[in-house]
Amino acid sequence: MNITIILIILLVGAIVTYCSGNRFASKVATLFSVAAAIFSVALYINHGATGATFNIDWISNPNISFSLKADGLGIAMLLLTTVLLPIIILTSHNREYKNEKLLYSLVMFMAFAMAGAFLSSDALLYYVFWEMSLIPIYFIIVIWGNGEIVKRRKAAMTFFLFTFTGSLFMLAAIIFLYTKTGSFQLEAFYNANLTSTEQLWVFLAFFLAYAIKIPIFPFHIWQANVYQKAPAIGTMLLAGVMSKMGAYSVIRWQLPVTPEAAHELRPYILILCTIGVIYGATLALRQKELKRLLAYASLSHVGFIAAGAYSLTFDGIEGAVILILAHGFGIVAMFYSADILHSRTNTLEIAELGGIKWLAPKFAVAFFISILSSIGIPLTFNFVGEFVILYGLYQVNIWYALFVGSSLILGAFFMLRMLQNVMLGEPYKLPFRDLSKSEVLAFAILILVLIFFGIYSKPVTDLVRSSLGDIVMYINR
Repeated sequence: MNITIILIILLVGAIVTYCSGNRFASKVATLFSVAAAIFSVALYINHGATGATFNIDWISNPNISFSLKADGLGIAMLLLTTVLLPIIILTSHNREYKNEKLLYSLVMFMAFAMAGAFLSSDALLYYVFWEMSLIPIYFIIVIWGNGEIVKRRKAAMTFFLFTFTGSLFMLAAIIFLYTKTGSFQLEAFYNANLTSTEQLWVFLAFFLAYAIKIPIFPFHIWQANVYQKAPAIGTMLLAGVMSKMGAYSVIRWQLPVTPEAAHELRPYILILCTIGVIYGATLALRQKELKRLLAYASLSHVGFIAAGAYSLTFDGIEGAVILILAHGFGIVAMFYSADILHSRTNTLEIAELGGIKWLAPKFAVAFFISILSSIGIPLTFNFVGEFVILYGLYQVNIWYALFVGSSLILGAFFMLRMLQNVMLGEPYKLPFRDLSKSEVLAFAILILVLIFFGIYSKPVTDLVRSSLGDIVMYINR
């Protein structure tokens, strides 16, 4: 199967969605997103962990190829993108937006860029896709975001400048590696003969780009405002997929290229990750607005993912990939819940909510299960990733596992307290409509994934194990 078909579907989908007009934009976007998901599943069924590649010459001087690699890790990230995309679009069907054709075409183009970044095996092509994904989310926040236009512009500009600046350091590292290898190909970078000093600088250049994107403490200062100001569809794309580009890139592009520097700096990076995990959970405890609470909860979770990746152990990295997938589906369910609450009550202030379960029992059940997954209850997808990460950290030093693991207690406390304040208590005094059929469908898919792979995660581990084994071999060479 030619893996470019999926990228073509997403790109053509963006164009056709815009041309279809406001009346049909959401339906056309749904159609193309479902098609991309079906082809991604077909790619997984036909190739699985063995993967598929595509390569054609693009530019002769310098030597740049349109080179794609869909191994087990790449297919896992592609599935995360293309399966979440129609769900995210479905969650917006009951919302009215101005200029819908532009909104949904930007969503499709953003998915195209992110999928391209996950599949690229040519560094410059990867950088092009990485940067392209910034453009649509900037306009999504500015045009359709929440609150005053001035604050939306400020949040979007802060995010853009932070991410773009970090990306320039990554580009400098890519160009330097090209001068050392004469190629932009991933395999050439893996086999680059770098001195200890060169590895250190390349590692730091990549780290700045990825630490901002994930984000890792203290490069997170853009996150809460952006998640709060972005519309629900933008927040779900940001938290569910875009933040995973950074974590994926750590595993794919940074660690195998600079293994010596990674081992040397591991203690310092793990300390930052540990601080971020606890700091995010602590700040979430203090939040009175639901989206900001979820933003800081997400900061804690992605710090967990980063700690697993930077443990440099096979189990830690495998757990990071599992949690990337689990957090992607789980955080979309949580921000979707926040969007439903906001659309029906016109507030996200936790103190102004309460007693929703009496009026919307189906929503209360979906909200409760989403929270259970978020706090890593056994038999949920998050639990598998968190457990494997803690085991990987234990292999490095038991104290990392203990401190990072302490966030699970904090997470359970603030999430269950939030559940009590939002769902329990006296019945909500104003009308509150329960879930519609499309909302039930969206939640059903998300919850099915979170529970199924929490009970039976073997398909995920079988998919990524071979490619992660190759990466860990380079890390520990």
